[in-house]
Amino acid sequence: MRTDLMPDALWEAVEPLLPPHPPSPKGGRPRVPDRACLTALTYLLREGCTYRGLPCQELGCGSGVTVWRRLQEWNQAGVWQALHETLLRHLGKAGEIDTSIVVADSSSCRAVKGGSTPDPTPRTAGSKAVSGMYLRTPAACR
Repeated sequence: MRTDLMPDALWEAVEPLLPPHPPSPKGGRPRVPDRACLTALTYLLREGCTYRGLPCQELGCGSGVTVWRRLQEWNQAGVWQALHETLLRHLGKAGEIDTSIVVADSSSCRAVKGGSTPDPTPRTAGSKAVSGMYLRTPAACR
């Protein structure tokens, strides 16, 4: 497992925020450690890849689906916001945040002054022109 993405000092600050997982009464497969899933989420946010693009063997996180489920679990438990703020605070102190590549989601950013009116969308209705794929010749009709 990579330790450069989740150093011990950061893990010690984050671990108390995570909810404990109750043991499964039926046993089953061992649970992927929370640290590996959080390392994979950090990798995902840092590299901008998809869950399928995670190097799961290198990160020791099982699979992208496991990481996604753990994120959903933390969201439902209400700990992701505090966890995210702790990660950002740690990265900010380490000088690891590059604000020149920030992405703003338009669904969460309000345009206070309003934006310019967009140009009208051109019509995309079908044309009356003959299709080049359909040949209307006597040979094609036979």
